[in-house]
Amino acid sequence: MRPISIKKTLILVSILAIPGFLFFYLLPKFAKNRYKSLPIYGEKIVAKTFHSVKGKQIPDTIYHTVPDFSLVNQENETINWTSLKGKIVILNLFYRESSLKDVNKNVKSIADGYQKNPLIRFLSLSVNPKDNPSNLKDLVSSLEAKSGKWDILSGDTLLTYPFIRHGLLLDMIYHEEAGETKFIYGNKIILLDNQHRIRGYYEPTNPDALAKLDDEIKVLVAEDLRNLKDGR
Repeated sequence: MRPISIKKTLILVSILAIPGFLFFYLLPKFAKNRYKSLPIYGEKIVAKTFHSVKGKQIPDTIYHTVPDFSLVNQENETINWTSLKGKIVILNLFYRESSLKDVNKNVKSIADGYQKNPLIRFLSLSVNPKDNPSNLKDLVSSLEAKSGKWDILSGDTLLTYPFIRHGLLLDMIYHEEAGETKFIYGNKIILLDNQHRIRGYYEPTNPDALAKLDDEIKVLVAEDLRNLKDGR
């Protein structure tokens, strides 16, 4: 039997090594970039500090974050960032007398799909200072909103309006018209990551926007899990 030449041996080893290279290097690399990272909204500041990624020094970026708050839910429990630690939050604004009755129903259609996901929390904040846990009971009942999963929030306008304008970056005004108080606000659903950064705005009455929100919640979950794996 003729001995195998060194050249043939190298060729054989290369052929056998290629599938392993593709599986262990290229496949994870492509899988990691399978989802495009979601944008981060608000003002951005380049910091003087750095972080290392695969040996490269990359400047840190300070992003806009939604400040802490203290509001009560349907069970008169205090909700703030401490009670939402580590959670991805989907938040919308509303008031009971609004002609846009489908907004909270559309939020419910999304929320129902995440009842068993411990990473996800839904918040609906009333812009009407007259709302409180007592007079929101009928709404809470009709939506079957469970505290700790979907919290229906209310609070003093001295707290809620600055929070909406400067934290959520949405318009918020109210005025009297024919003896009635009218509320005008940015009617959006907001997606927040577990660092309290705004990652998306969505039209609550647009089916395509709602489908996009559902998809991007999943993308954000995948992003958070990937960052956890990378030690970020």
